[in-house]
Amino acid sequence: MAITDELSALRASTLASIAAAETSAALEAVRVAVLGKSGTLTGYLRSMGSVPKEERAAVGKAVNEARVAVEEALGARKAALDAAELEAAIDAAAVDVTLPGRAQQMGTRHLINGIVDELSEIFLGLGYSVAKGPEVETDYYNFTALNAPADHPSRSMQDTFYVHDLSGDTSRVRGESDVLLRTQTSGVQVHVMEDQELPIYIVAPGKVYRRDVADPSHLPQFHQIEGLVVDKGITFGDLKGTLDYVCKQVFGPDRKTRFRAHYFPFTEPSAEVDVSCGICHGEGCRMCKGTGWLEILGCGMVDPNVLEMSGIDPEAYSGFAFGMGVERIACLKYNVPDLRMLLEGDMRFLRQF
Repeated sequence: MAITDELSALRASTLASIAAAETSAALEAVRVAVLGKSGTLTGYLRSMGSVPKEERAAVGKAVNEARVAVEEALGARKAALDAAELEAAIDAAAVDVTLPGRAQQMGTRHLINGIVDELSEIFLGLGYSVAKGPEVETDYYNFTALNAPADHPSRSMQDTFYVHDLSGDTSRVRGESDVLLRTQTSGVQVHVMEDQELPIYIVAPGKVYRRDVADPSHLPQFHQIEGLVVDKGITFGDLKGTLDYVCKQVFGPDRKTRFRAHYFPFTEPSAEVDVSCGICHGEGCRMCKGTGWLEILGCGMVDPNVLEMSGIDPEAYSGFAFGMGVERIACLKYNVPDLRMLLEGDMRFLRQF
């Protein structure tokens, strides 16, 4: 068979393959097989030197005509396939306007931040202001100025996160130093008593840190809201009335409160405050361990020594202080059985609030 006949047969079969290609990938395979570096038509172009001189013109013309025909067919088929694939993609991604809309889910404040905001708003409504302080505190403001003796258990490394004190010659890199992660926001109260004019009505929300193992009722990092009032004529009755009002605002007007004698180094007298159980309404259940009451905070009248160390005359002024754990308030309000659930980031849980 003459070379021109071979080229005619190759041209016809190639055009048929191009027409039969259903996808861009199949069309590309045909192009590579014919026009690629090792393609059949490319082979004829490379072997032109071995064609007899008298046939070279006819063969060259046939090769070029076949190449042009194949390239035009490839271009036309590629355009058709691209248009069909684009139309299919548009159809697949089309929006059915008859379907109901998909609303973007709105985010909300985390439950812990929500409780902080709620409590802050309650106290702002009572005329208090919100005070902030450093989370890395000194021993003086965290313990000494709050009447905690040098041998108080809370100062030990088992309860407190001490950090390296690199401030000078007395810095320590092992054991207890004078710098620590605050174990309570009470240090903010001391800063306020030193810097703010009397009278004082403040709450201090913030993170605190203790060397606790995380379990259903303890966390090594949690949030507190502590309050301080210093004014003339402040009595324990003012403390009871304030906290009873706050508890009813947080838990509901039907909840009752009770005060039990306790000890804190920075208040005297001191008390623990309980709120009636919202599950059994005081009858006794597993939630309240059969007592009908749930412990929520500690409080007391500010110890005169604390007032004196901050430059306040205890003969002219008196006051009260209190502190509550935000996570505990959240769990008691919404009957959450485990503090750790607040921090696990499970959206199925968090979206309930």
